[in-house]
Amino acid sequence: MKVFTAFAIFILSLTHLNALSLKIGVTAGPHAMIMEKVKELAKGEGIDIQVVEFNDFILPNEALNNNEIDMNSYQHQPFLDEQVKSRGYKIKSAGKTVLMPLGIYSKTYKTIADLKEKSKIAIPSDPTNGGRALKLLEKEGLIKLKPVDNPSVLDIAENAKQLTIIEIDAPQLPRTLDDVDAAVINTDWVLLAGLDPHTALAIEDKNSPYANVFAIRDDENRPEVEQVIKLYQSAQIKDFIKEKFKSAILPAW
Repeated sequence: MKVFTAFAIFILSLTHLNALSLKIGVTAGPHAMIMEKVKELAKGEGIDIQVVEFNDFILPNEALNNNEIDMNSYQHQPFLDEQVKSRGYKIKSAGKTVLMPLGIYSKTYKTIADLKEKSKIAIPSDPTNGGRALKLLEKEGLIKLKPVDNPSVLDIAENAKQLTIIEIDAPQLPRTLDDVDAAVINTDWVLLAGLDPHTALAIEDKNSPYANVFAIRDDENRPEVEQVIKLYQSAQIKDFIKEKFKSAILPAW
């Protein structure tokens, strides 16, 4: 019996040593929930995923660039492009994940038409999501922008209702709803705050160019990384997303 136990421990130790391990950075909320499901599938493929949660949009790329994690899943392509350009990161996208539509939310008004003159509207403070929010406000007829790819508040050409645009860190936007007339919020922060995405006064449609992506380092070539991406983009994960989030989050692949 003792010999068998020692042998079993030896075999288990070999299995542990041979297991492939990956640290994957995500933001708290839906991205983390989806990755936990991928982790279950990956275990069956001999890949041990450690899900590392972050509570902001900057640190996951910094950690990836500094070799503290192996890949991340939380950002859309324009945000990644801006980060690489402004911070000099040696990272790139490696496949699409999900679309988390940006929406306009309010505790005061029921429709966009109800917004009064000089209303206060909060938007994300980072450049790409801020520009994305301004484009949604323009689409809803609240402002008009100069013809630039990624607008800022300085690019507002017309503001007939004299709206006050307030820039806030994206994770904090749900908390501002008691203090502003409306806020433009990413779906992941909406869900994390316990809000219902279906209550949005307006929301991006499925044709949004802001699909989220995996990010990896430029020199990444390990097959287990590619395997995890394939597992994420599988029918099992697509079904999980549809069932779990009730169309509030959309598979983007």
